[in-house]
Amino acid sequence: MADGTVRIDKNGAIATITLSRPEKLNALDLGMLTALLAAADQVEADPDIRVAILTGEGRGFSAGGDIRAWGGMRPETFGHAWVRHGHRVFERLATLRMPLIAAINGHALGGGLELAGIADIRIAEAHIRVGLPEAGLGMVPGWSGTQRLVKRFGAQLIRRMALGGEVFEANDALSLGLVDMVVATGSAVESARAYAERIAARGPAASEIVKLMLAVASGEDNGAAVEALGSILAAKTGDLREGISAFTEKRPSQFKGEW
Repeated sequence: MADGTVRIDKNGAIATITLSRPEKLNALDLGMLTALLAAADQVEADPDIRVAILTGEGRGFSAGGDIRAWGGMRPETFGHAWVRHGHRVFERLATLRMPLIAAINGHALGGGLELAGIADIRIAEAHIRVGLPEAGLGMVPGWSGTQRLVKRFGAQLIRRMALGGEVFEANDALSLGLVDMVVATGSAVESARAYAERIAARGPAASEIVKLMLAVASGEDNGAAVEALGSILAAKTGDLREGISAFTEKRPSQFKGEW
């Protein structure tokens, strides 16, 4: 994007969003958060894209929030400009219309694990580690680590990471359900693309609807997901076409209950 810290590459129906701050292990600052938000909007607006992949450049997926970016903030600025802004960005990515795959090519700690946690599928390389180390700094998980991650992985597992400081290696993360697949070091992106092609070959409308239905079932996005499903259904009806025609022609609507 504008500052070069987030890159989008498109290959057919698959878009890859890459965090590109390798010298900092892709630790997130305000500029990267804003670039991620723009990337989500750009990917969603492209009608040809059916699946998105999220990964990091270099040795890390993401080391989480850059302490230098938030460590000196006033508490009120930290709460609004950092935590709430990050929530908006993560929520935007989590609710992309298309399935999102996290290719975890390096450690995913703190905000990095929260970022991986928004994906629909997580593919991890064998050497990676995941955890929520915030309490060791006197801080708490702030980008849905105690909310979305609890819904997806269970409260007790999150307690072990957030309270006990446990860090899990890839195979343990697999057995605990934190990741869906472990692959050889250096092959996460390639494996993610293969899985993305598998998804892209299926019905894109069905995939989008299934994603919304799962959001309702998990209690992650009840209101917005239900309204999105209802709006999609209503938009395909003859009644909507009649309603718009009547409004344009300044006449009473003659609804027939047509689907």
